[in-house]
Amino acid sequence: MATDERTSTNMRSADIHRDLNILDFYSRNYHSHYATLRIARTSAFAQTHCMTWKTIRLELARTADHPNGSSAHAYVFRVPLNDDGFIEPEALKQAEKRPVVRRFWPGEADQSGVVIASPKGWVFSYKVGDDDDESIFRLKDHPLKVGEYLTITETDGSELPFRVISCHE
Repeated sequence: MATDERTSTNMRSADIHRDLNILDFYSRNYHSHYATLRIARTSAFAQTHCMTWKTIRLELARTADHPNGSSAHAYVFRVPLNDDGFIEPEALKQAEKRPVVRRFWPGEADQSGVVIASPKGWVFSYKVGDDDDESIFRLKDHPLKVGEYLTITETDGSELPFRVISCHE
């Protein structure tokens, strides 16, 4: 992103925050209908400036069985991310059918499911219930950016390292 574009984006963001502060003042001090405007403006800000739905591809990183990793062992999933690369839980809750995952594994049928928050943290779930859930270790504390590594606990309990290969809209 060029410096001018960043400055322009920061200025738009500052203008929106200024508008929210003005509307917040009116909602607390004058008419209650301004509160509705504040909620609408906040939602518009969140949808356009703070998060974007991204498609992420994970590929198996180096393991004893795959010293060079494996592009054939992969996950592709779609989630809303903020500017820092973290999943936006509220956006995920509002769009339960959108955060999809597809698991590719040699010698097995591809699996399709959803990305959900569970007591274990973020998981890939393919059927109702948690018997088939695959936990993603500490994803809430880890950004989804190209080159980063994640650990996924398979349904059999094995933990495998995966690398973020791509992240795009």
